Amino acid sequence: MKKRYSYFIRPLFLIIDLFIINGVILYINDIHYLNGYFITYISLFWILISFFSNFYKVYRFTKIYRIFSLLFIQFALFTLVYFTYFGIFKEGEVVHNQFKILTSILGGITLFKFISFYALKKYRLEGKNFRNVVVIGRDDTSKGVINLFNTRADLGYRYFGFFSDKQSNQKEYLGKLSQSFNYILENGIDEIYCSLSALKKEQVKEFTKFANENSIVVKLIPNSNELYGKNLNAEYYDNTLVLNVKKLPFETPENHFIKRGFDVIFSLLVIIFVMSWVIPILWVLVKIESKGPLFFKQKREGLAGHQFACYKFRSMKLNKLSDQIHATKNDERVTHIGAFMRRTSIDELPQFFNVLKGEMSVVGPRPHMSSLSFEYQKDIDNYIERHAVKPGITGLAQVSGYRGEVKKKSDIKNRIRLDIFYIENWSFFLDIKIIVQTILNVFKGEEKAY
Repeated sequence: MKKRYSYFIRPLFLIIDLFIINGVILYINDIHYLNGYFITYISLFWILISFFSNFYKVYRFTKIYRIFSLLFIQFALFTLVYFTYFGIFKEGEVVHNQFKILTSILGGITLFKFISFYALKKYRLEGKNFRNVVVIGRDDTSKGVINLFNTRADLGYRYFGFFSDKQSNQKEYLGKLSQSFNYILENGIDEIYCSLSALKKEQVKEFTKFANENSIVVKLIPNSNELYGKNLNAEYYDNTLVLNVKKLPFETPENHFIKRGFDVIFSLLVIIFVMSWVIPILWVLVKIESKGPLFFKQKREGLAGHQFACYKFRSMKLNKLSDQIHATKNDERVTHIGAFMRRTSIDELPQFFNVLKGEMSVVGPRPHMSSLSFEYQKDIDNYIERHAVKPGITGLAQVSGYRGEVKKKSDIKNRIRLDIFYIENWSFFLDIKIIVQTILNVFKGEEKAY
């Protein structure tokens, strides 16, 4: 398996820009600026502005005028924030070196932006930082993209060839569509380009599903007169239009960082301020009622279908069916203290250790036992999409009434439908809303909490 490090480029450029900002302040060495308040303020707002202006979203096909546009927006907002500091904390006073520091920062970052932009192009011309690509369905609409791959080495695309059900004598012909799936996996293809005029809708869906399941980028080459949906982004490779299937929210580095950061902080708070006194109390109560350990471990499926040991407080008597059958109403295996823990969801608290370890998230689709997961996959087409994210302690399906025992097929179908909606529409505020609703449900009580 190839290892890609391109996702380090944007964070690296952000760090370098912060070094430039702080380096200018240190070099000028003015007491009005050389303090923790100003440095923190200016660095924090640079990060926030760049996040909202997409300052670091520069792609291999980005044109030079787009760089000018990004610099203008970023600098305009940054300059406004820069002078706001003096308006708030210095009562509008014109401080010595005010303009010198600002122009030095903007000049240094502009210089680095263009140097890095052209340095990456030169690096790709040397055959590095490339993407392996194939085209599905060669026709008049896809010729422009193929020509671009063959003539613009600075973009960093390594074109392997095309697949089509129409036989071809061309050297680049790789075979029929049905042969493409194994070829793509065996040759480490990074991006698939599908011609919409050469493929049927069902075939496009099949390639999109295949790409999502195997973490491969899929892009669509449209007809010039074709309308496209809101789940697609228009991109121009020179003058050729390409449609990019939008990434899931979790696939962007900034969202991944936000979610993981929140998971670590929230789980630490729960472990320190709640579990530190809950564990000794439950240890006594559980031991009094039944023999066995306080903690219970069960194999569950997590990110990409990998198994992990999911922790819980033991709520049942020791039994051989705990890894095979979910608890049902009036289940004789459940102890009295276990029934209370299950009603209040206290039995789930040890999963914050799973969150801290990076195996789970605070919010996400609930992890299933492998035996049940295999069964659900046979009945539900898009079940596998749940494996695109880490499982959660709570989730949208659980706060919407779909938790506990699955009595009929519609229960698991509705649960999966809500899980996939969550994955495709995630936001930080949606996580907060689900956590608040989970806490309210604990006090209100839930019908299926047994």
